[in-house]
Amino acid sequence: MKPLSYDPNNTGLLVVDPYNDFISEGGKIWPRIKEVAEANNCVPHMQQVLTAARAAKLRVFFAMHHRYREGDYENWKFVAPIQRAAWHRRSFECGTWGGEFRAEFVPAAGEIVASEHWCSSGFANTDLDLQLKRHGIERIIVIGLVAHTCIEATVRFAAELGYDVTVVRDAVADYSDEMMHAALEINMPNYASAIVNTSDVVEALAA
Repeated sequence: MKPLSYDPNNTGLLVVDPYNDFISEGGKIWPRIKEVAEANNCVPHMQQVLTAARAAKLRVFFAMHHRYREGDYENWKFVAPIQRAAWHRRSFECGTWGGEFRAEFVPAAGEIVASEHWCSSGFANTDLDLQLKRHGIERIIVIGLVAHTCIEATVRFAAELGYDVTVVRDAVADYSDEMMHAALEINMPNYASAIVNTSDVVEALAA
C-alpha cells in the first residue's frame, strides 16, 4: 500500500452514529458492542481521529441514524428487520439521553450534520452526498458504528458515488469478532481504498 496522504482541501472525516445509545455506558445498544469496542479501544480511537482531523483542518461530517419518534414505521408497508429492531428498542429516541451525541463527539461550529438515515447507509435518502460535494470533498475517512451495517453500507454507497474511502479499522466496532471480520476482511476491501489503523491516519494527518 502506498503511503497515506490526505489533502485537507478535498478530504473529509465522516463520523457515523456517535450516539450515547451506541457508545456510552448505560446506552441501549452498548452492552452488545462493549466487548468488541473495548478490545480495540474503539471510542478512544474515534476521539483521536476526530482530534487529528480537526487539527489538520479537515472538514468534519456526521452521518446520524434516524432517532426514534412516536409513530415511526407504524404505517409503513414494509419494514426491514434492522428497522424493526430499532423500532422495538426505541433506539436513539429523540429527546432522550440515548439519542444525543456522546459528549466528546458533539459537532463543533461549522461542522456538518447530514440529514438522518432511516436504515444503514449514511447516503441513502439523505443530503450527505450533496453536503460533501458542496464542500469539495472527494475523499472520506470513515469512523463510527456499526461495522457490518452502517459503516459497510455507507462505504459501499460512497464507492458507488465515486468517493475514495479510508476506513479506520480500530475506530469502528461491532457485535462480535465474526461480524468485524466479515466487514473489515471480506466485504469492505472491495470498496475502501484503504483499511488502516488509527495510528496510521493520525500520522498521515499530522504530516
